[in-house]
Amino acid sequence: MTPPHQPSPQQQMDQAARAVLEQLPTLTHRGLVVDSPPGAGKSTLVAQAADALAQSSAPCVVITQTNSQVDHLVRRFARHHPHLRTARLTATDHTVPHDLQAHPGIRIGTRIEALEKTADVIVGTAMKWATVTGRRWPWAIIDEAYQMRSDMLLWTAGLFDRALFVGDPGQLDPFSEVETDRFHGLPHDPMNSAVAVLLANNRDLPVHLLPVSWRLPPSAVPPIRDAFYPSTPFHAGSREADRTLTFSIRGIRNPADEVIEHAARTGWALLELPARITGQHDPEAFQAALGIAERLLARRAITTCEKDPEGHVLLPDDIAIGTAHRSQAHHIRALLARHYPQLHGVTVDTANRLQGCEFRITIVLHPLSGRGDASAFHLEAGRLCVLTSRHRHACIVVARAGIAELLDAHPSNDPVHPSAASKIADGWEANHAVLAHLTAHTIDVQPPPDRRRG
Repeated sequence: MTPPHQPSPQQQMDQAARAVLEQLPTLTHRGLVVDSPPGAGKSTLVAQAADALAQSSAPCVVITQTNSQVDHLVRRFARHHPHLRTARLTATDHTVPHDLQAHPGIRIGTRIEALEKTADVIVGTAMKWATVTGRRWPWAIIDEAYQMRSDMLLWTAGLFDRALFVGDPGQLDPFSEVETDRFHGLPHDPMNSAVAVLLANNRDLPVHLLPVSWRLPPSAVPPIRDAFYPSTPFHAGSREADRTLTFSIRGIRNPADEVIEHAARTGWALLELPARITGQHDPEAFQAALGIAERLLARRAITTCEKDPEGHVLLPDDIAIGTAHRSQAHHIRALLARHYPQLHGVTVDTANRLQGCEFRITIVLHPLSGRGDASAFHLEAGRLCVLTSRHRHACIVVARAGIAELLDAHPSNDPVHPSAASKIADGWEANHAVLAHLTAHTIDVQPPPDRRRG
């Protein structure tokens, strides 16, 4: 129970949101930043702020980083703020989902001229907003601001007088498919996050914090917070007794059953395969991940939480399998389609695509599993943070043995550049921290005996 003198998690969240909303009308700075841990209600705050900032004479501009984020926010506005006239600004080559096209309260357009006079809130991607010229609005809200490149902020900053920046500092940094080494260390490096550059050049900008994660269970908060959020303290909104994972059918004594039973008790498990350098494609690890998902469903797992206190039978769409590479996700999907029809509906995707998503159970193929090196891509803290922070009940990691030795053999040696400071944790340290936590949750898969001996 929460002590009488201490506000409940909901009261703490309400106080944090109220502090942000109350400061917006009187803000004298050009911007305000809100740092949010995973599952803290960023979208709720964005919708509340847009409602508060929408004016009869000028709509509130909402800028997101991907089309899926736009669609998610537009649905939230239509569902929870139906009194707002919501518009979706879209590219000519993007197909808006049918449910949004058919919604009577949502206007969709490719040109700002067709939307601005009849909308209270206009939502679009940063890339689309960068094509708008000759316009300026009092306010903009930048959603998932830590995913925004600094050059994209430069392209759009002329559209608004002030902005609310909302984002998760532990998620993936902005990325590019082209080489950007020539920009490293320069003040105009486009790969710096928009928030990092904003705070580096406006050191007196107010920064708020959302203090509660409603997604992560109490078992997940300490390791995630310590590894990935050194400057963003937060705690779980639920209690240990609120979240349970049980099985209706008894198991068999195999590694998959051992790992899901351990995860049910503790919220974490690591299925450790024998050490081997496999590169990106490791069929044994892929099969292990699918086998874990199969056993979760075959044993009719039941979850309880604040949303479903009476119990919820685990379904395929409650499970996600996360990878570092698109090719890994592609191979796992192909295996699932050919050999695991009962898993149809399980989400299989990369960390980049899983950002912002939430599942009851996540199965993670460790980015460093089976590798012979530890490149910057595989060490990136944001990638592991996303993969290990999507779950409400348990996270199960599949990895080859030897990651600790791999990390020690490849210490962090990236050059230090005098550029904008980032709140992202050091990848090498974060990987070691997560691995240390998983040590107490490891289920070893022993290699088969060598029949040539004896």
